[in-house]
Amino acid sequence: MGALLKRYRLQVLVSLAFAGLLLAFAIASPRTFTGMRIYRSFMSTIPVTAVLAMGMTLLVVAGDMDLSFPSVAAASAYLFAEVFVRTGSSWFAFGAAILSGAFIGWTNGLIVVRIGVPSIIATIGTQFFWRGLVLLLSDGVAVSLASIRGNGLHSLLVGRLGGEIPAQFLWCLAIALGLALLLNRHAFGDSLLFVGDNRRAAAMMGIPVERVRILAFVLMGILAAFAGMLSTLELANWWPTQGEGYMLLVFASVFVGGTSAYGGEGTIYGSLIGAAIIGIIEAGIVSAGLAGFWTRLIYGLIIVVSVSIYTLMARRTGTS
Repeated sequence: MGALLKRYRLQVLVSLAFAGLLLAFAIASPRTFTGMRIYRSFMSTIPVTAVLAMGMTLLVVAGDMDLSFPSVAAASAYLFAEVFVRTGSSWFAFGAAILSGAFIGWTNGLIVVRIGVPSIIATIGTQFFWRGLVLLLSDGVAVSLASIRGNGLHSLLVGRLGGEIPAQFLWCLAIALGLALLLNRHAFGDSLLFVGDNRRAAAMMGIPVERVRILAFVLMGILAAFAGMLSTLELANWWPTQGEGYMLLVFASVFVGGTSAYGGEGTIYGSLIGAAIIGIIEAGIVSAGLAGFWTRLIYGLIIVVSVSIYTLMARRTGTS
């Protein structure tokens, strides 16, 4: 039992934090947090952050970061909207958007891995590039997709199961399961962990370090495109600032979930619960009667405290 708890200590810790937070909010605002309405709202909003955070987890585990994902989500969703408006085919638009996300992720990977630009700097540049391109092409004007409501793709991705459960919540769980299996039960996941822990040693062991890192960027691009489409379909509308505001939420989710900022360690489960923690904070703060201005302060506090705790735990484990 002790060995099991030690092995899954990060998952246990983040789960306890989530349960404690829910309990605190339920005590502070029982009328809001004991009803189903707010949980239905969470199930429709948190999946976008969670999908992005899970993709980012793979990159951070491999020792890289991608700051361009808000613009990738907006660019792919814009392509989806334009193709749908022009062709009327939602499935064709969906395929084009996913391919565009993969392409942008691949170019990010090439710039970082083949040219050697640090991932933070490279993806800051590509973030501005894709956002600027989308603003130029759209003239800063939103695209209405009202006609897509009731469409097969719309029902499949953001419909309501039994009239209650948002489909995006189920997609989020399915993606979490797939990525967890990929990270923990597949050779690619082992390679990511080895590369993040020590790239030179990973190369000496025969791991194709460059290919693994580029594939991680491609996966991030695909997941950013998918998250962008979830946002677009939920509101049946694409807007030019789409994706902005997710940067802090996604990194907070990843680090609250226990992924090491130094690479080589992280879990999909932790990032999923981290996204849930970050997602309920704002609603909890407002429901408790505090001003919404407290939100960012508490986000910052949670990030610093959680990363400090995990760093101290890792240091203690390393010296034990």
